[in-house]
Parts: sequence; C-alpha cells; structure tokens
Amino acid sequence: MAEDRYQKGMDKLMELTNPDNDHPTGHMDVGEGFKDIAPDLQKYVVEFAFGDIYSRPGIDNKQKVLTTISALVAQGTPQIEMHIRTGLVVGLTPEEIVGCIMHLIPYTGFPRALNALKAAQKVFAEEGVTVTTSQDE
Repeated sequence: MAEDRYQKGMDKLMELTNPDNDHPTGHMDVGEGFKDIAPDLQKYVVEFAFGDIYSRPGIDNKQKVLTTISALVAQGTPQIEMHIRTGLVVGLTPEEIVGCIMHLIPYTGFPRALNALKAAQKVFAEEGVTVTTSQDE
C-alpha cells in the first residue's frame, strides 16, 4: 500500500513539474535537501502532499495550485516561488497568478502581497514570462 501511495504521489508530482535527468522532481523541492537530517521527509511529502492531497478529486490542478499560492501568500513563506513556477507548468497565466495575489491584499495585507509579487517577478524573469498589466480606469 505505501509503495502505491508513493508512486501515486510521484505520478501527481510529474504532472505539476518539468522533470529532467538532473532534477527528477523538476523545480519542486520535496525534501531531497534534508536527506542528511530527515531522510524520511521526502517520503512523507510525496505520499501525503501529492499522493493523498494533490491527488484528490474535486478540483483540477490549476485550482489546486492557485489555492496553494493563496495559502502561501497568507503565510508569507518562501515556498511561494516554487508554487508560482508550478502554476505556470499547469497552465495558469501570469495574469491569473498576479490577479490572485492582488485579490489577497485585503485579506493578507500589503507586506505579504508585496513579498509574493516580488517572488512572482523573480520567477517570471527566470522563465522569460511577461505579464500583461492593466490599470483600473
């Protein structure tokens, strides 16, 4: 059962990233960097976050990632960059990502939104993505 759960998580992870030979989980850090102090972390992340949660039916990958981005903006965590990149992989437009962050200003405050927008700028620059901006009239 656990092996099936891990494989289910890895399969979902592959839907959300662009893996290559050097980065088998794409841009997603699922615990590889902590093997020296928490060797079982990757197993937990893959099985629970991706095998159980991300694999649940009900909403599609774009909605799941947008929900994740919203939660990370609210928390103000650095993992926002990784999930903005995931958003692009699953088909969110830069405008949808920026729109989501801007929509969160009254709920999370300007500092969290500004930090998230800075993360989005960085990811968009690294990915060569441009954003079509509009201003309220």
